[in-house]
Amino acid sequence: MLISVLEDVRQAPAYPELAGQRVLVTGITAGLGVDIVRAFADHKTRLVLQFEEMNEPAQAIAEGAAPAALDLRAFGPVARSAEAAGEFARAAVAAFNGLDVAINLVPLSLSRVPGAAASTADVESMVAAHLLPAALTTRVAANRMGLVWRDGLVLNIAALRPPVPGRALAIAALIKAALAHMTRVEAEAWAKHAVRCNTIAPQTGGLADGRCAGEPEMAALALYLASDRGKGLSGHVFEAEPAGIAPS
Repeated sequence: MLISVLEDVRQAPAYPELAGQRVLVTGITAGLGVDIVRAFADHKTRLVLQFEEMNEPAQAIAEGAAPAALDLRAFGPVARSAEAAGEFARAAVAAFNGLDVAINLVPLSLSRVPGAAASTADVESMVAAHLLPAALTTRVAANRMGLVWRDGLVLNIAALRPPVPGRALAIAALIKAALAHMTRVEAEAWAKHAVRCNTIAPQTGGLADGRCAGEPEMAALALYLASDRGKGLSGHVFEAEPAGIAPS
């Protein structure tokens, strides 16, 4: 059944039921999130955008999406702490008095790659801190969706720009595994509240040679998962590869 998702994505380029929905996209940079923001703006959604930097590219992305979107609110960088991430998540939910879709853009890279002498505990701590914003946004958004008993989607979209050296690739694979585990745990926890959790991530095994699926393809799948057609899918990790996107 999951293999049919790709064919459905190709056959249904527009989803009128998304019009008016409240969509949060976090972690936007000049190189990540542009096509995803544009895709949801073109469906007349109300967008809450969080940028990693408030600079000229961020302004261009927001200004490019604003004419198509039904409404748009923009936020700047969020400190990587539980307090700051939780405060932002609550502000994002309040922007349009709730959320229907929350999309976390998660880079599969650390700002500093641990050295060979780093302990397993140190590496695990860095990975946990790296995923903290996505984890807290998921909890706050899903809780609000569950309170009003409204179908909702939390989608993590992971990305890594190839080529990637060996040690960084190993760390990326570790972050991806942790993100996949978090996705499945949250999907199970929120299933009774009609909130779905999924992830789209690259195949870390094929990134070293510079091959990776494009963001437009990921944006098309994100639209599908947010639409009525995607309501039966939760707890899945879709792997992006050069030939397309495959479920795992």
